[in-house]
Amino acid sequence: MLTVADIMTFCPVTVGRDTPLGEIIGIMKSHACRQLPVVDEGRLIGIITDRDVRLAMNSPLTMRERAQDQALLTGVTAEACMTANPMTIKSSAPATLAASLMKRYKFGALPVVDDGSLVGIVATSDILSSYIKLLGGEDEDGK
Repeated sequence: MLTVADIMTFCPVTVGRDTPLGEIIGIMKSHACRQLPVVDEGRLIGIITDRDVRLAMNSPLTMRERAQDQALLTGVTAEACMTANPMTIKSSAPATLAASLMKRYKFGALPVVDDGSLVGIVATSDILSSYIKLLGGEDEDGK
């Protein structure tokens, strides 16, 4: 049986509750990720997604001054726009359970928590990579 540990990303990039939105955007770009676990003293307290960021920044069709955008980027924190207490999964759970939960709830990722500590994250891309591998293929990342 394929487990979450077999496909997840170990030691994911995280942000703290006070991380400003501008920094979050930079981290997402530099690490090519769309979800970041939010931690406080090693404990998972939330998850922030690219959608959360877009909602916090409002519509690009809304007219406002550049200074207002800058205020949002520096003044809004992860805690203000994250999903608190997100659904999690254990690393020992079947990978199919992670895929089923993500499909049912339309999540792009699930934080992986063992014994109260964040140990990884399983994202749609992890599931797709494992699927490609199971079919005997090789994804574009060479995995």
